[in-house]
Amino acid sequence: MRIRFALAAGAAAGTLAVVIAAPAQAAEYSSALKIKGVQYDAPGRDSNNCATGNSKSEYLTIRNYSRTAKVNLKGYVVKDATGNRFTFPSNHYLEPGDYVKLRGGHGTDSDAKNVVYRQNCNFIWNNDKDTIYLYKPSGAHADTHAYTESRDDRDGNGYITFHG
Repeated sequence: MRIRFALAAGAAAGTLAVVIAAPAQAAEYSSALKIKGVQYDAPGRDSNNCATGNSKSEYLTIRNYSRTAKVNLKGYVVKDATGNRFTFPSNHYLEPGDYVKLRGGHGTDSDAKNVVYRQNCNFIWNNDKDTIYLYKPSGAHADTHAYTESRDDRDGNGYITFHG
């Protein structure tokens, strides 16, 4: 009621009021899969050396928030703001309430251990700020979140939670 009155009063006074509903990273998309959190800054000194680096310690957690639907990750796409991307290449099923950690580095994907590796030792997430996009195989948005280290990582541990 107050917003409607304020807009009407502003229009009557000859001014234009702009109302912003929510930032882009807070948009909710119709998807069972959501980004639960991101370890955007791997512990230790960043090194993308495949043999001795720590890119496996950088990961994105994706959770199936459905109460009833099992979701196959095959064809889902994860991207960052600059266009780095990963497409889930094979079947990986998430039961309702289940999650997967998409890790950097090389390794063996495992349903039992809830892990998929990008098979790439380069870091995907920036340590200062980035935007994470999750797309369905159809190309439709599943979830999007932007973060900045200073705003979102209050405890400084390199991990940010988006959906509880």
